[in-house]
Amino acid sequence: MQQSNGTSRLADASRGGTVRSLASASYSLPTLQMSSMSSYLSIEALTVSYGGVRVLDRVSLGVERGEMIALLGSSGCGKTTLLRSIAGFVIPESGAILVDGKDITRLPPEARETAMMFQSYALWPHMSVADNIGYGLRMRGWKKDAIATRVADMLKLLQLEGFGPRPVTQLSGGQRQRVALGRALAVDPHLLLLDEPMSNLDYKVRLELRHELRALQKRIGITAVYVTHDREEALTLADRIAVIDAGRIVQIGAPEEIFHRPTSAFVAGFMGADNALDVMRGGDGALKSIAERVSDDQKIRVHFRSDSARLAPAAMSRTAAAGDLLLEGVVAQSVYVGQGYRYRVRTDGADIWVHAPERVAEGTATCVVVPREALLLFPANQPRSA
Repeated sequence: MQQSNGTSRLADASRGGTVRSLASASYSLPTLQMSSMSSYLSIEALTVSYGGVRVLDRVSLGVERGEMIALLGSSGCGKTTLLRSIAGFVIPESGAILVDGKDITRLPPEARETAMMFQSYALWPHMSVADNIGYGLRMRGWKKDAIATRVADMLKLLQLEGFGPRPVTQLSGGQRQRVALGRALAVDPHLLLLDEPMSNLDYKVRLELRHELRALQKRIGITAVYVTHDREEALTLADRIAVIDAGRIVQIGAPEEIFHRPTSAFVAGFMGADNALDVMRGGDGALKSIAERVSDDQKIRVHFRSDSARLAPAAMSRTAAAGDLLLEGVVAQSVYVGQGYRYRVRTDGADIWVHAPERVAEGTATCVVVPREALLLFPANQPRSA
């Protein structure tokens, strides 16, 4: 097989400055387009079924060159199937996958010039760090001196200098993750595919590695698709997020857009606005809880985050600010979370969670106040994929 040029963009990146300063550097990415037709990675009407059950339903997605996109959704939504379809481990029943204009839909994995980083890392336990990183190069027929040069580049890029001879069984979880990433990057892939690679790490290590991975991806300019069920991870890492539910992309956009302007009640709840109840408009136009039977077309589904609400004395319901949603209730549960308390307030319409800095005894009558600008409103009968 033809050997790649040893002076790849990855090697250039490892020699182009101090790796430890990655996160402090300033970068500008090109304007991202929504259309998949002219994108570097184009997925067109992809459909996958397992045993008659449709797992992906005509999914279309475009990823720009140098962009990192996160596929975000709950277990079983189809996000990993979509990633494995890009990698070539799943062949779709219909649709197309193109990379830089080339149709790779039916190509075997080894012919796609992609690299996948698995949740379990899939490192060879009997090999050293250097041998694991260089494994893909040996499979491609590289010469020993070229492999040694590329492995050295990867060790420097990933802050693992001096770790080459060490057995991977003697590494921490974070170090193993770096080795798996180095093995994926060493072959200079067109696409980097990551399947929840941080889910097995401790929380503190995950936080550190998120920023390292993001800085590294921006520095070398590789196009990446990242699967996760963790919204914080998606918000931290991605240029754009595609929220997937029941085999369909229900919303795609920049992290700020997905977080602040969800287009459906499902996306709002998944992105953390998990307080949800039906309300109605009163005669004065103000939102209020539903105290009597009303038709579905009069109901409004409202979502809001627990940290956007506040607790107030029960008498507050008689002195409402215009537009605020006021919900009378009783504190049913109090949980200390380090930076204040998290309260479950039992109201007529639903149990509501509220963050507050002060201690309030369980059983206390209270009023939940939610500013109008914190409310996300949807039709009560809106379908999940709207």
